[in-house]
Amino acid sequence: MRTKYAVIFICVVALVIIEKESNILSRVSDKLIHRQIPQQTPKTPQNDNNTASKDYHVLLMASTRTGSSFVGEFFNQQGETMFYLFEPLWHVERLLATEAEVNNSTALPGIYGDILQALFLCNFSPLEKFISPSPQNHVTPNLFRRESSLALCEEPVCTPVLKDVFERYHCKIRQCGPLNLTLVSESCLSKQHHAIKAVRVRQLDTLQPLVEDPHLNVTIIQLVRDPRAILVSRMVAFPSKYQTWKAWAQDGQVPENDEEVKRLKGNCDQVRISAELGLSKPQWLKGRYMLVRYEDIARYPMQKAEEMYTFTGIPFSSRAREWILRNTQTTEEASGIYSTQKNSSEQADKWRTSIPFTLVQVVQKVCGPTMKLFGYRFVDDEKTLSNKSISLLEDKQFS
Repeated sequence: MRTKYAVIFICVVALVIIEKESNILSRVSDKLIHRQIPQQTPKTPQNDNNTASKDYHVLLMASTRTGSSFVGEFFNQQGETMFYLFEPLWHVERLLATEAEVNNSTALPGIYGDILQALFLCNFSPLEKFISPSPQNHVTPNLFRRESSLALCEEPVCTPVLKDVFERYHCKIRQCGPLNLTLVSESCLSKQHHAIKAVRVRQLDTLQPLVEDPHLNVTIIQLVRDPRAILVSRMVAFPSKYQTWKAWAQDGQVPENDEEVKRLKGNCDQVRISAELGLSKPQWLKGRYMLVRYEDIARYPMQKAEEMYTFTGIPFSSRAREWILRNTQTTEEASGIYSTQKNSSEQADKWRTSIPFTLVQVVQKVCGPTMKLFGYRFVDDEKTLSNKSISLLEDKQFS
């Protein structure tokens, strides 16, 4: 009799465990699957020669504080044929970081690729699953940095304002109601060119399925910047996260085995490894990868913008040219940490008088291979660091 009850008990426990695992897998699957029913059937670009589409899809791949918001505006300002999105992957990272079930760094790159693929095809259903609170009938007031995309603040996407609906990232150029993602999808489908800025894609090799998708015509622009300048910018933009670095700067000593130093090295290595892959020109990336230094854009914004437009195949419009002229010669007061207005010729070297030499030495040590690849010169003393007449940028072509 005891054996009989023991068998029954074991069976019940097994069923409970199976049911629990099934529920977990179901929740994870709902978030990871990328072949959802779109709000509108995506169009397929017409290929004249099976390799080049009349529609162009541009991914601006960068890391934080590299000037990607500024460079992204080069495409956002292109005109009526451009559909530009600012950091849509923010929602994915934010949600998955709070869910232990799928908080796996090896899974994130694949999820990012799937979301990007859907967005380039104007399918916003997969992204909806990561927006919190969840959109109601495809309508949300919570899309991150909506105001940074002109396409999301123009008619017919700009709907009448609703009372008592708070939208943190509301449009600045006109008053709009909460974002209707069905209208967004329709607007996206009507545009000939599409560009997305993303600082959360850190591994170029994970984008191979995206680049090889026959329904897309993807080009990737990897934006890089001197890691010493990036550290300074991050210390200003995220002061609470960089208290340790500030303490080291005051003490004049940096423990080499500290986790913060290891994280800095890891970030530099990821950028370098992706660039090395892109510059090696594997078959799947031939003609689809471009490396650009922020410092070159800061010195020659119009020339570099024209090079990027030529590379992508998108016409360099007079509207984009005018925006670049207006926004690369601005006052210091207008150049905030998140501003897309920059006095670009001064911005590139501004960091050199804002960083203790102790921290410069640390960056040069752990990010040395990355700096050499991109042509950033090392400094050996504080005098050279602060002397802006001495260039820390090698003349280097990436092709």
